[in-house]
Amino acid sequence: MSNKKKVVVALGHKALGTTLPEQKIATKTAAKAIADLVEAGCQVVISHSNAPQVGMIHTAMNEFGKQHPDYTFAPMSVCSAMSQGYIGYDLQNAIREELLNRGIGRPVSTILTQVVVNPYDDSFYKPVKVVGRVMTREEADAEEEKGNYVTKVDGGYRRIVSAPKPEDIVEIESIRVLSDAGHVVIACGGGGIPVLRQSHHLKGASAVIEKDLASAKLAELLDADMLMILTSEKKLYLNYGKENAEPLDEISVEKARAYIAEGQFDETSVLPKVVAAVSFVSLKPGRVTVIADLDDAKEALEERTGTIIRS
Repeated sequence: MSNKKKVVVALGHKALGTTLPEQKIATKTAAKAIADLVEAGCQVVISHSNAPQVGMIHTAMNEFGKQHPDYTFAPMSVCSAMSQGYIGYDLQNAIREELLNRGIGRPVSTILTQVVVNPYDDSFYKPVKVVGRVMTREEADAEEEKGNYVTKVDGGYRRIVSAPKPEDIVEIESIRVLSDAGHVVIACGGGGIPVLRQSHHLKGASAVIEKDLASAKLAELLDADMLMILTSEKKLYLNYGKENAEPLDEISVEKARAYIAEGQFDETSVLPKVVAAVSFVSLKPGRVTVIADLDDAKEALEERTGTIIRS
């Protein structure tokens, strides 16, 4: 077993961009940040977001299905799997190239990852994640007839899906073995492919798992030392966007919970990161989460920047 510092790195939108050309460029920058951590002697496992990408795939597959009736529409779980594949492809190649340029012959692997969710999770009754293209009223009615949820947006309607909490990671042993063998591993892309356990069968769920919560579960199951959530912000702030905004350098789990209760963090962007940090850190003494800018990964590893959350 490796005695290196185990770090799970959650990459956000800044590390991937939106379009295919943007992704090619963005992953090269992300690769430099990851290579810095590997060069510092860390055992690195990476997770990443997929919000624009999975939406693009979902839209493309549905449009194709409309034009070609012989083909069925792609369920969300399949779209999630596709996004893991092509994001992982660009990310692993960019990291491999950057490592080789630095004289580091470390293998890089992407694991197609399924994440188990509870069929009775509250989110299945209150879907919140907006996905796919803007639809007409008629198309929205057709979606609802199929049992899907829609919401009104500017210009029409869009589909909304559930965001259940991650309960287990199916491929965790594969991730652990590869990581312990010295691989840089990319896993739980986009929060993982959400699946429901039905005896030995795994059934894809019509849902999107919050990437940061899946990253915390990944870090927990790997017994990582650090969860590093890399974003486009230098750190967390109280009263964000206001004149009395206050940067947070280091906070305890108790402080983080108090700020959550006060409603200090944006529900869609920042709150999941803080909830993930608290979840990971509170389960075992000595663990730390750092929320920092992607460009500051090396300094974040050394706890010299970002917002540090510890028990």
